[in-house]
Amino acid sequence: MFDFPDHFLPPICSIQRYGEAQVCFSSRRTQGPSLYHSQKFFDWKSSYCRIPHQSLCTSINASGQQLQSEPEAHDSASIWRAISASLDAFYRFSRPHTVIGTALSIVSVSLLAVQSLSDLSPLFFTGLLQAVVAALFMNIYIVGLNQLFDIEIDKVNKPTLPLASGEYTPATGVAIVSIFAAMSFGLGWAVGSQPLFWALFISFVLGTAYSINLPYLRWKRFAVVAALCILAVRAVIVQLAFFLHIQTFVFRRPAVFTRPLLFATGFMTFFSVVIALFKDIPDIEGDRIFGIRSFSVRLGQKKVFWICVGLLEMAYSVAILMGATSTSLWSKTATIAGHSVLAAILWSSARSVDLTSKVAITSFYMFIWKLFYAEYLLIPLVR
Repeated sequence: MFDFPDHFLPPICSIQRYGEAQVCFSSRRTQGPSLYHSQKFFDWKSSYCRIPHQSLCTSINASGQQLQSEPEAHDSASIWRAISASLDAFYRFSRPHTVIGTALSIVSVSLLAVQSLSDLSPLFFTGLLQAVVAALFMNIYIVGLNQLFDIEIDKVNKPTLPLASGEYTPATGVAIVSIFAAMSFGLGWAVGSQPLFWALFISFVLGTAYSINLPYLRWKRFAVVAALCILAVRAVIVQLAFFLHIQTFVFRRPAVFTRPLLFATGFMTFFSVVIALFKDIPDIEGDRIFGIRSFSVRLGQKKVFWICVGLLEMAYSVAILMGATSTSLWSKTATIAGHSVLAAILWSSARSVDLTSKVAITSFYMFIWKLFYAEYLLIPLVR
C-alpha cells in the first residue's frame, strides 16, 4: 500500500532513571520488503505512542525553567537591594531622631487642648494628622537643606550621610528638599489653618536662614543666633502654634494659654537650648576646620557638656516643683515621679561618659533626644 524506500528507522527506548527520561537512537539499517517496513513502522509508532511522555517533558520543562529562573531571581534580588538601599539612604537623609521628636511634640502639645474624652473625635485626629504630616514635610526640608550646605563639613563630622558619602548628588538633594517644602506649604494651605500655616512659614524662614550660605545668613556660624533659631522652633512655635491649631481651628474655641501649655513652653526652652549646645559637641573637629564658631569650639567640649547637663537638671527640678503645686493627685504623682526618675537617669548616665570619645559623646547626644521624647510623654499629664 505504501512504498517506503530504504531508510534509517529510529527505534526509541524510554528508560526511566533517577526520574529522568533518556532517548536512545539506533543506527541499525533496516532491510526487507516495503510492506514489512510499513508494518514495522506502524508497530514502532504504536509502541512509541504508548511511551509515557510526562517524565520527558517534565524533565525538559523543569530544566528549562531552572535555567530561566536563575536570571529572573537575580534580577528580582537586584531590584530589592536597590529599593532597600534607596530607603536606607532616605532614612539617613531625613535625620530620623528629629522626625520622631517633631511628631511626638505635636501629638503631645495637641493633647493639651483636649478637655474631655469627647474631644478625642475623628475631627481631632484629622486635624492632628494634617499638622503632623505638614510639619514632617517641613522638617525634612530643613534637615536636608542643612546637609546640602554642610557637605564638606559632614565628610568630617557625619560621613555616613547620603550627600557626604556620595550616595546622593547635590542635584538629588535639591530636588528632595524642594519637593518636601512644596508639599508642606501645599498641605498647610489646603487645610486652611492660620496657626498651622504660620508655624510652617516661620520654620521655613528660620531653617533656611540657619543653613543657606548667603550674605547675612548661615546663622549657624554664630553660636547665640544658632541656638535662638532652634529655641524659637522647638520651644515656641511647636508649643504655641500647634496648640492653637487644635484649640482654635479644630475645636473652634477661643485662644487660651493654659498652665500646662506655659509649663511645656518653659521646659522646652531649657531643652531646646541644651539640644542646640550639645549637638555641636561631637562635631567640634569639622566645625573648627571650617570656621563654625560654636560654643563647643569656643569653650571646649567638657565645659559645654556639663552646662547642658546642669540646664537639664534645673529643668527637671522646676518640673518637680510644678508637679508639687498641682491640685490633681494623679497629675502631681505622675509629674513628680516621672521627672525625678529622668533626672536620676540623666545624672547617672552623664557621669559615665568618656568625654575623649566621639562615639561616647554622640551616643549621649542621642540619649538626650530620648529624654526629649520622654518629656513629651509626661507633658500631657501636667494639669
